[in-house]
Amino acid sequence: MNCADASTLLSAYTDGETTMLQGHWVKRHLAACPNCAAAYDDMLALRARLRTEAPRHAAPPELRARVLATLDAVRASTPPPARLRVRSERWRWLSGGALAGCAATALAWFVGTAVIDWRANEDLAVEAVTMHVHATLGNQQIQVASSDRHTVKPWLSARLDYSPPVRDFAQDGFPLVGGRIDYLDRHPVATLVYRVRNHTIDVYVRPETATRVAPSALRTIRGFNVAHATGSGMDWLAVSDVNADELTGFVQKLARESGMP
Repeated sequence: MNCADASTLLSAYTDGETTMLQGHWVKRHLAACPNCAAAYDDMLALRARLRTEAPRHAAPPELRARVLATLDAVRASTPPPARLRVRSERWRWLSGGALAGCAATALAWFVGTAVIDWRANEDLAVEAVTMHVHATLGNQQIQVASSDRHTVKPWLSARLDYSPPVRDFAQDGFPLVGGRIDYLDRHPVATLVYRVRNHTIDVYVRPETATRVAPSALRTIRGFNVAHATGSGMDWLAVSDVNADELTGFVQKLARESGMP
């Protein structure tokens, strides 16, 4: 395993998401490569900071209202248990416990699903910002350096199970400078790297049928703006510290025009 191969797996290895075989080869490479080992240490330090410094958000009132409304509906639709004669209090206690356990399980499933749905949008945006910071701190923003889409696109396509559209927008002040492979939502994803003035824009491109729900059109996390758009059959997620309106306009232009010949 060389440095380029290791860099594509390093984030997943840090989060314990590689296979046993992948983890074995990454571990061997880190033991022999000081540069990759330093990048791995940076990722561990960043993960520790995120766990201690990232804000926690309370569930919104709308979620509480949904849970209470569902509880009322379940109670209204559940017929009262028949009064049966039993031979012992033990059987009555066991029956009541079983019914309570079923109700608790149903409630836990609903609450868990609602919380997961609510958190999905934010989690993907946070993950994208984390990947952006990882690449910046580890000096691994670009694995294929080129402004030529006919160089960047084949390089990415050879390492993914899909072919991402690639366009250069230098004429609009957003030159393409290269690309890399990242892991987003536990899947490899194409990352296009653009520059505007002294700012870097990472654009994560994946098929529009990706499983996790995409974040809202614009978010701000830890000082970074996250803008989202869909188009050209792809899902586009841009992360940068540039102006929010500028980033939103750029990712919408990417989604709209990248599929053009």
